[in-house]
Amino acid sequence: MVTDQEQQDTLLELLNGTPVVNGVVQDQLADPEEARSWQQAHGGSGSADELRSLVQARDALQDVVRGSRPATSLAPLLKDVTSRPHLSPEGVSWVLDAPAERRMAVETVMAWSAVQQTMPGRLRPCANPECRRFLIDRSKTNKARWCSMAVCGNRMKARRHYQRTRDATAE
Repeated sequence: MVTDQEQQDTLLELLNGTPVVNGVVQDQLADPEEARSWQQAHGGSGSADELRSLVQARDALQDVVRGSRPATSLAPLLKDVTSRPHLSPEGVSWVLDAPAERRMAVETVMAWSAVQQTMPGRLRPCANPECRRFLIDRSKTNKARWCSMAVCGNRMKARRHYQRTRDATAE
C-alpha cells in the first residue's frame, strides 16, 4: 500500500519534472526511455499512452498550482473514473477504477487533491521567479518559500544582499 508521504513525494517529483537548467526549461519525461523508467519506478506500465496522460496531468497541475488555470481544468483527466468500496477487517477503503492508460495521471490528481485538503496552501511554486520547481511546506510555521534553501534560497538572499549593498553605496 502506498503511503500519503509516498504519494506526496511522487506528486512533487512529477511537478518538478520541468526544471530550468542553465536558463533553459528541461522536460525530464521527454526522453521515451527515461520516461518509461520513471513510470515503471512509480508503479506504471511505461506505455506511451500512459505517458501522454501523465504529461497532460503534470502540465495541468503545474498551471493549477501556479494559479494560471482553475482546478476545474483537471476535470477531463477524471472522465470515466469511479471509486468503489472495498471491505476488509480493517474497515472500508476505496478502490479507484480508471482506464489503465490514465491510472497514473488520475492518481496524481488525487494526490494533489489530498494535499489540498489535508495541507491547504502548502503546495506552492518556488518563490524564485527564475525557477519552475514546487515545494510542499511541511514546516510548522508554513513560511517556506524556496524549493531548495541551498539553491534558490541562497541565490535570492545573495541577490537581496547585493542589491542592498549596491543601493547603500550609491547613496
